[in-house]
Amino acid sequence: MEQIRSFIAIELPGELKSGLSQLQAQLKAAGHAPVKWVDPYSSHLTLKFLGNIAADRVDEITRVMEAAAREISPFHLEVRGLGAFPNLRRVQVVWVGVGGEVEQLGQLQRSIESGLAPLGFAPESREFRPHLTIARLRERASLDEQQSFGQIIGSTGFETVYRFGVDSVNLMRSQLTREGAIYTRISSARLK
Repeated sequence: MEQIRSFIAIELPGELKSGLSQLQAQLKAAGHAPVKWVDPYSSHLTLKFLGNIAADRVDEITRVMEAAAREISPFHLEVRGLGAFPNLRRVQVVWVGVGGEVEQLGQLQRSIESGLAPLGFAPESREFRPHLTIARLRERASLDEQQSFGQIIGSTGFETVYRFGVDSVNLMRSQLTREGAIYTRISSARLK
């Protein structure tokens, strides 16, 4: 049976992706740490990473998404602000923040999580913290490089607010290539 590397996500509008591209250009110009940049035009808001699934499981996963989507009305999110995990002194992941109607987003994510559990998908152990990853420091980055990049992040403003509506959730395929991951929508569920 064919295996599909997949995840459930909210797709992002083009204007926001352009803004992320501009932010990355600003960060690239300011620093030279060993960074792997996330293609902003492939960015999405991940709600649940599923890993490799059998192709014949797409329908049952889509039904879980549809049941969760029926419980939530369309809502708005805002993207702004810049930060790092675990913190600016030990940068590993660079992110932009997600705000707005995050209660509805959290409810949608929890509903999907609980609907997938009976299908054998283990619930995420970490608390859901909505964000968009824009870069990861490579493992070879020294502590000095992490701290230096943290200072750049701390002094770089990303105050433009990108507001967008969410009216669907998507099951996505992730195909890994030498040039990076290619994402394709497999199915979609519209919010009520």
